[in-house]
Amino acid sequence: MKETAIRENHLYNKAYTRGKRAVGKCVAVYVLKDLAAKRLKKANPEGEYINRLGITVSKKIGGAVERNRAKRIIRAAYRAHADKLRRGNLIVISARAAISGKKSGDIEVELLKAFRELGLMAEIPPKTEEK
Repeated sequence: MKETAIRENHLYNKAYTRGKRAVGKCVAVYVLKDLAAKRLKKANPEGEYINRLGITVSKKIGGAVERNRAKRIIRAAYRAHADKLRRGNLIVISARAAISGKKSGDIEVELLKAFRELGLMAEIPPKTEEK
């Protein structure tokens, strides 16, 4: 399922001030319960709760190419594990200066650690194989 982007500045500010935070070397993750989750669930064709995602990268990181690369890596790492996350949250991922030159695997590991720390990982029972 495609994630919905956070577009309003006030939602970023709410996540920064009221949300739970997990900080690593390369990324900081902020999570806040989404008050519009029920409304968005009704609008969703699949009828499921969704997470709204916001990614921020400061101009301190480098030029436009480096900032866009950082956003691409963060987005890909999030999508790889989005199905394992609890839904109905605002998630803001902010890149830190140490992200420059890091590999995508490093960022993915750090995001997973932050998600676990914030209690976002849903407990999914293992699939049983039928014979």
